[in-house]
Amino acid sequence: MIENYNLFLLVCGIAFLFGALFPIMFKRLPISLPMLQVSFGIIVGYLWLSLSFLDPMENGVVIEKITEIVVLVSLVGAGIKIDTPLSWRLWRPTIRLLLITMPIGIFAMAFLGYYAFGLSMGAAILLGAVLAPTDPVLASSIQVGPPNTGGEDTPRFTLTSEAGLNDGLAFPFVYLAIKIAEAFSKDKRFTSEMLWSWFTHDVLWKIGAGLVVGIVVGKVLAKLVFSKHTRETTISQGYVVIALTLLAYGLAEYVHSYGFIAVFVAAFAFRRSEHKHSYHEKLHDFAEQSEGLLMSLVLVAFGMLIGQGLQSGVELTWRVYIVSFTFLLLIRPIGGIVALSGLNLPRTEKYAISALGIRGIGTLYYLSYALNQGFFGEEDALKLWVVCSIVILASIFMHGLSAPKLLQMTSTKPHA
Repeated sequence: MIENYNLFLLVCGIAFLFGALFPIMFKRLPISLPMLQVSFGIIVGYLWLSLSFLDPMENGVVIEKITEIVVLVSLVGAGIKIDTPLSWRLWRPTIRLLLITMPIGIFAMAFLGYYAFGLSMGAAILLGAVLAPTDPVLASSIQVGPPNTGGEDTPRFTLTSEAGLNDGLAFPFVYLAIKIAEAFSKDKRFTSEMLWSWFTHDVLWKIGAGLVVGIVVGKVLAKLVFSKHTRETTISQGYVVIALTLLAYGLAEYVHSYGFIAVFVAAFAFRRSEHKHSYHEKLHDFAEQSEGLLMSLVLVAFGMLIGQGLQSGVELTWRVYIVSFTFLLLIRPIGGIVALSGLNLPRTEKYAISALGIRGIGTLYYLSYALNQGFFGEEDALKLWVVCSIVILASIFMHGLSAPKLLQMTSTKPHA
């Protein structure tokens, strides 16, 4: 790694340059920035096989920590940019996606993982859990615009709020998979008492505490930033974004709750305080640029991982491709349509929301976090990395090509 350090910096510099010039040089092409950066990474990885540190089996902790930071920054950006107030009518599509579509995805992929790939029960549930949540990082191009820029249409708002919340809500199922794998690794049965402990602690307590922490941190920080003593003082948006992120995440983790939920809720609670203030636009700009830089780094590294896998001859069976595209083309869209049925939404909006379930960096975080606990076998871990990598790669290209057309088909009228 050290001997290739300077060359790796050069690769990162080119990736950042792509991000800077993309709106100018590639705006007429039907491609997205993630497609371009991943393709660049695949080419580099295919030709540069000496970077052993990109092996996910050996560097899970590095992958976990880097992707964790990217997701956290993305969640803050998503929470700050939402103009829509908290109301049952406007948030009902989001709630249905969280309570109906996500469990459908978890169950369906767990079923396929168990029977199609021969995964253990814990690994199969983990496969469903890590692929179920949509990604707040790669979905930024289909989300709502900056704060106070006008009304938000239903598809973009729903996709933004879903991506902000389901990253944290997938965690209970990740923990369920870990607990099952831990029990089997110790030759124990997963009992009803363990299931009840999981439900009361990992579901009820951690979700509830995460919501409370997020609300408290967001409101308290807003009181400080928008107090009469600071109205005439320019407060660095960088400090505020980082403080909002780390305070919410750190406090939530300290009380053993879900930091991802706390961070998004804190950003949204902060946003609803003085929601017309122009300071929110400055916060959004800083968060968006930080997210873009970190995303570029991860996407190029992910592309290099894929390229190295192609060069080294990693075996990909037909089941991997069939299951991956079944998930993206059937399971997520059908689950979305089921959840949104009965709502007074145009058919095109329902289809766009259901089809644009982008998978990405959040999946990499959840997978590396779970595998780093040490309860999953090496064979299961390799299968999980292969399947998840193919799903993410397919999602980047498939949704990158289809998202502009799908969103153009929907009504551009903002919701009230």
